[in-house]
Amino acid sequence: MFTGIVEEVGRISATTPGTLGVACRQVLEGTRVGDSISVNGACLTVAGLGSGHFTAEVMPETLRRTALGQLRPGDDVNLERALAFGARLGGHFVQGHVEAVGRILSQTPDGPALVVRVAAPDSVMRYTVQKGFIAVDGISLTVVDAGADYFTVALAGFTREHTALAGKRPGVPVNLESDVLAKYVERLTGPRPGGITREFLAEHGFTS
Repeated sequence: MFTGIVEEVGRISATTPGTLGVACRQVLEGTRVGDSISVNGACLTVAGLGSGHFTAEVMPETLRRTALGQLRPGDDVNLERALAFGARLGGHFVQGHVEAVGRILSQTPDGPALVVRVAAPDSVMRYTVQKGFIAVDGISLTVVDAGADYFTVALAGFTREHTALAGKRPGVPVNLESDVLAKYVERLTGPRPGGITREFLAEHGFTS
C-alpha cells in the first residue's frame, strides 16, 4: 500500500527482459530485498540492491497493464516506498495495482498551476469524478474535471518540481489507478446478492 506522495524521482539505469534497474538514493534508506517500491505507480518487489540503485523484476502481467515496458535508460520515474504502519497518509490509498495506461492530451498553464488533460479508458473513467482521487504515474492527484474519456488534474509548483509528470508531453503514456474505495462502493451497492439494498437499509433502521 502506498499514499501517492512521491518521495524521489529516480532514473532508469538498465533494462533487460523482465528486469528494471533504477538509480536513486532516498528510497534506498531502510530498504531490503523483498520490499515493495512503487515505480511510476506500479508496485514492484526489490530483487537486488547496490550502491545508489536497485533492481526489480517486472512480470508479464505488469508489462501488459502498464507503460513500464516502454521505459529506457535515462528515463525519469516516480518512486515511493510502501506505507509504513503509523505514518501519515498525505495522499490517498494507492495499491500500486495499475489498471490501465492513459495518454497525456495537453498541458495548459492556469496561474501558478499546470492543468494536465489525460485520456483514459472506460475502465478507469467509471470511477473518476470531480474532486475525487486518481493516481497518475503513482502521484496522488485530485480530479479537476471528468469527461467521457478524459480527466484533468492540476499540478502545483511543488508537484511539478518533485515528480516526473510535468516533463511528459502530449502523446506520452502514463500509468493510471483509480480510487479503490470507489470500487468497493460499487461492489457493495451494485445489483448483486449481498449488496446494500433498500430492504437492507430498512431492516437496519435506515429509513426516510
